[in-house]
Amino acid sequence: MSSPTQTNKIMEVIRQDILLGKLTPGQKLVVADLKEHYQVGASPIREALVQLSWKKYVKFAPQKGCWVAPVSVEELTDLFNAHQLISHELLKKAILQGNEAWELNILTSYHKLSRLNPTSDDADLSEWEQRHGDFHIAILSGSNSPVLLDLYVDIYEQIKRYRHIWLSNLRDSDSRYNDEGEHEALMKAVLDRDIELAQTILNNHSKNAVSSVRPYL
Repeated sequence: MSSPTQTNKIMEVIRQDILLGKLTPGQKLVVADLKEHYQVGASPIREALVQLSWKKYVKFAPQKGCWVAPVSVEELTDLFNAHQLISHELLKKAILQGNEAWELNILTSYHKLSRLNPTSDDADLSEWEQRHGDFHIAILSGSNSPVLLDLYVDIYEQIKRYRHIWLSNLRDSDSRYNDEGEHEALMKAVLDRDIELAQTILNNHSKNAVSSVRPYL
């Protein structure tokens, strides 16, 4: 057995390679090849793949092996529908229950997100993704609903793959990312405690995300 630390490290490296498209959707993952590529033993590779399967990044087929999980318009739409349902409930609870510390966290996370354009040549996509996730979770964390929030995070993790496909294609085509002011508008609506407006903006944000990613699948 490998150490948990070693397994976690190689799992994160493989996860990042999946997110960045170095390991492509549907690609077969052979332990011997991964062992040579990442210069680690077979045990941490196998354990990392199992953990990544729990997170829906890879899929196992009995007697056949392991593959990078495929992507599809159908799954993308399903993920965003689930994301929207859970977000709506968490958003309403957060606006009703959020305190001053919650408001400050939203302002701070928005500021960090707004400082980074993911399609800039020198931008770190992983860092932008972290800031993007931190912003949305900051808004919803005021809900005091840890079970629902865990479900949201699980779905968000699966959506990351799709967002990276879109952002990578934007960067390759020299296109610029523009959120059309959606994140700022969402922040303001939430801090104004306007549930209906905040949910409408979040709906549009999700629809725009699906429309942006779909052409690249």
